[in-house]
Amino acid sequence: MRSLLLFVALGAVVPVTHAAAPPNVLFIVADDLNCDLGCYGHKVVKSPNIDRLAASGVRFDRAYVQYTVCNPSRTSFLTGLRPTTTRVMDNTTHFRKTLPNAVTLPELFRTNGYEAIGLGKVFHRGLSPDDTKKEMDDPKSFDRVFYGRTTAVGVKGEGRNLTGGALAWCRWLAAEGADSEQADGQLADEAIKILGAKRDKPLFLAVGFYRPHDPFESPKKYFDLYDNGGFELPKMPDGYKPPYPLSLGGGAFKDAFDKFTDKERREFLHAYSAGVSFMDAQVGRLLDALDKNKLAENTIVVFLGDHGYELGVRNWWNKNTLFERSCRTPLIVRVPGAKGNGKPTAALAEFIDIYPTLAELCRLNDVPKQLEGASFRALLDDTGRKHKEATLTVIKRGAVLGRSIRTEKYRYTEWDDGKKGAELYDHAADPGEWVNRAGDQKFEAIRTVMSARIKTIESGTER
Repeated sequence: MRSLLLFVALGAVVPVTHAAAPPNVLFIVADDLNCDLGCYGHKVVKSPNIDRLAASGVRFDRAYVQYTVCNPSRTSFLTGLRPTTTRVMDNTTHFRKTLPNAVTLPELFRTNGYEAIGLGKVFHRGLSPDDTKKEMDDPKSFDRVFYGRTTAVGVKGEGRNLTGGALAWCRWLAAEGADSEQADGQLADEAIKILGAKRDKPLFLAVGFYRPHDPFESPKKYFDLYDNGGFELPKMPDGYKPPYPLSLGGGAFKDAFDKFTDKERREFLHAYSAGVSFMDAQVGRLLDALDKNKLAENTIVVFLGDHGYELGVRNWWNKNTLFERSCRTPLIVRVPGAKGNGKPTAALAEFIDIYPTLAELCRLNDVPKQLEGASFRALLDDTGRKHKEATLTVIKRGAVLGRSIRTEKYRYTEWDDGKKGAELYDHAADPGEWVNRAGDQKFEAIRTVMSARIKTIESGTER
């Protein structure tokens, strides 16, 4: 196939004639993946294949999801709409119930003549490869799907539940067998077949890897990459008290986490990191398949995590917070010939921006007018430019909605419009978000401006 994009001597990406064939898109989603990767500066986690993708594409250093739980986040970036618009804020609501006529990103590619294939967990389906809910998928979005499933060999091995069974998900397994005994290995196998097949249509291939999501089950060889004692345990400042809602007592998660010893903490970090490396190896296989089949020069590659993960910061070993660790997530975009390839960008970006960006790059027709993101196509040629002044992430804890805005310097969070509390962090002085300035009179004017900005972003006045 010839590319839709012409890369001129100056490096700018400009459209060519309609006679040129459109590019393929490889859209890779990792589940529960935070920025603890080699290319983002982590010293322990081994992610050589994601690192090499970052070295050949644009690495977004400040990209933020719209919700820090699987289903709401995926619904948001796959529809290009904010969770307050989709009204999907849990792992059980299908977006077609609230937005029956929404046009998803893969659906738009289908209507533009692409073959759209979904492998694994693209839309939210279940909490593990073996707890899958087909009714959570979206038949309108894909021509065909494939899910994968752990084999009888893949469920054997050494492991344990880190909470004595209090939390069923909180367990690890150094599994027997090869990668193909696990669903993620099977997804890579299937993707390689698809990339090697002849076709008469351009391809939108979405691959949703399950790892490093719990339960933390990966082939033993990925556990063997790490020394259990090599993980630095997260620490809190003396006397620190978490703000709402982590300050609330009770709750099975908090009760179990409070009982963790250093042994459990190290095992958790070890098992999560093994899952990252297992998933990373599958990403490498897809990149190799692009090269082998001479598709790399005509394939846009997007790699992302659906939200971050706290990994023990504030003794919270999950997601579903409005801190930087949950809201900030890896995003790497490689467009063949783009001038920014191989460079990072510090520009603020949101995951709802991915939909309009791909639609613009691939010159898709009938793009929904109600999309709430903004294309970052220009960033892919000029990584030093600004894209947005602020990003917005929300979550619902119980009946309480929290909204968190991130600007160049600050993070400001309101719970129930401030009635349940507020948080203001100065990232220039406090990147760990330990000192809440919301009640500090010196920051009152900043808080007022940030609170108003939440409303302008959510109303669509500011994109």
